[in-house]
Amino acid sequence: MSRVYQGVDIVEIGKFREVLTRHEDFLTDVFTPNEREYCQARRDPQVHLAGHFAAKESYLKALGTGLSGIGVAPALSEIEVTHSGSGRPRLAVSGWVARLTERRGIRQSTVSISHAGNYAIAAVILMGE
Repeated sequence: MSRVYQGVDIVEIGKFREVLTRHEDFLTDVFTPNEREYCQARRDPQVHLAGHFAAKESYLKALGTGLSGIGVAPALSEIEVTHSGSGRPRLAVSGWVARLTERRGIRQSTVSISHAGNYAIAAVILMGE
């Protein structure tokens, strides 16, 4: 029997910029080197970082854990947003998140990221058995 899990998150970009400014280590604690490189190559890196953050939190929501009680940086840094040649976002997981994903029987994931105005939003769908 197939199961579908969904998570959605929205990030206010203005508040996200404040977090990046106030907490120097947030960028390196939460985002992988590849994510930082991808986003920093964009015209407005913080907008893209906010979208990636929303995707990471959406993944954790789809898994049923969210951020409560697991610590922000460790779990978020184990979820990486990558991009195909066409720019389509994809998700890769490692560490504890990968183990939980496997235990839940998740075999496939999709992610959609969008930003408009002062908001970035992401939706993640996980499929498993």
